[in-house]
Amino acid sequence: MNRLKISTLFDTQNTIASDIFEGKVFPFEVLPEIKDFITRLSLTLDSEKFVDMGDGVFVAKSAKVAQSAKIIGPCIIDDEAEIRHCAFIRGSVIVGKGAVVGNSTELKNVILFDKVQVPHYNYVGDSILGYKSHMGAGAITSNVKSDKTKVSITLDKTRYNTNLKKFGAILGDCVEIGCGTVLNPGTIVGKNTNIYPLSMVRGYVNENSIYKNCGNVVRKN
Repeated sequence: MNRLKISTLFDTQNTIASDIFEGKVFPFEVLPEIKDFITRLSLTLDSEKFVDMGDGVFVAKSAKVAQSAKIIGPCIIDDEAEIRHCAFIRGSVIVGKGAVVGNSTELKNVILFDKVQVPHYNYVGDSILGYKSHMGAGAITSNVKSDKTKVSITLDKTRYNTNLKKFGAILGDCVEIGCGTVLNPGTIVGKNTNIYPLSMVRGYVNENSIYKNCGNVVRKN
């Protein structure tokens, strides 16, 4: 089993963007396609369910959006999602059903699956967050390497070249990221894993684990 595969990281039925994963093997293959996918998907949305806010922004009638939030299209905000005070959505973003985008949180080129929470001072760029994943206050993705080279991932002695200069993080279903954590470019966290607060995470973290610090990752009981 390849631990980086889409099928091992999340259930793609828990997002309105499920079709974007068709024909793909690894989740990072999706990142360059998010913008165009949202534009195509918006043409199929039920006008009885979604409001066209203009400039490529579509918001479900059951969603809550604070007046102080700034949203740039293309963007789709699904049922019962909540966009809170001073959230900043910079475009190419899908916010899943029941998801929370909180105070001063910034999103760019991101898919949030259903029930995701990024509720306090988070930056999430060029990333995919699986069903019910949660980022604690101040946790962020770093989506560009300091030397500006393309991001690669090494797992089980195999190097995967993503051909992407901008790649933040992939969180599997039900991942918990502790407060103040930095997810370095190309971080992939397997489902049902917890990351301790104030962690600096790089590379792949196994599913069903507790990440205490680099080199100290234990299996959940």
